[in-house]
Amino acid sequence: MQIESKRRVGDNPPCLGEARGGICFAVRVAGAEFGRRMSIPTLATLGVLFDWDGVVIDSSAHHELSWERLAAEEKRTLPADHFKKGFGMKNEHIIPNMLGWTQEPADVRRLSLRKEALYRDVVRERGITALPGVAVFLRRLREAGVPFSVGSSTHRENIDTILEVLGFQGLFAGIVTAEDVKQGKPHPDVFLKAAEKIGRRPEHCVVFEDALVGIQAARAGGMKVVGVATTHPLGELEAKVDRAVHRLDELSPAGLLELWK
Repeated sequence: MQIESKRRVGDNPPCLGEARGGICFAVRVAGAEFGRRMSIPTLATLGVLFDWDGVVIDSSAHHELSWERLAAEEKRTLPADHFKKGFGMKNEHIIPNMLGWTQEPADVRRLSLRKEALYRDVVRERGITALPGVAVFLRRLREAGVPFSVGSSTHRENIDTILEVLGFQGLFAGIVTAEDVKQGKPHPDVFLKAAEKIGRRPEHCVVFEDALVGIQAARAGGMKVVGVATTHPLGELEAKVDRAVHRLDELSPAGLLELWK
């Protein structure tokens, strides 16, 4: 009597080696190992994505002062802990949901744009510099041929202004800002678009972040994360990221590959 083997859609295909001492198992293991290796980048496939505030520059004081100036103009109050809780989030989320100033979209947009104009005023008044180690690390990436881009919740005009102040124009291969995504961090959209800008697979990218919502966004995008201890202390970041540093130049491009081991 002939027995018909019934297989369902989605079953593993029959293995011709099953009758020969476990050869099939070895083939499947080898296939899984090949897949694992394909998910590990090399310097030729690695991409690096940077948050902006707190990673490339430290503009926290500039942003905090711009919120205070906006509140004074509008004769509104700010909660004592508003700045830390909203750090890394879009204004369009902060104004209606955290400050509770208005739910009207037109008013939210007006206040958001005014806040960023005040921020640029503060930058021009006080000046700004790149964080220690940033220029050195960016040069290392460029010399190694590793593309890098920005994924930030700030507005594009802010970044353009600071790139000019720092002399960094043309240095980043791509820039994605608040205007480019509908959902801000902790949604991964800004980093997914930043990876797309440099032609890299998200799982082959390392994100440099200081904010907890940004770390969540990078994780949601399937990326490795280096925490930069500017907004939060090193010890607070270490359990949430693949590596935590005080300065970017503590790392090298080749050293980033160690995050996959």
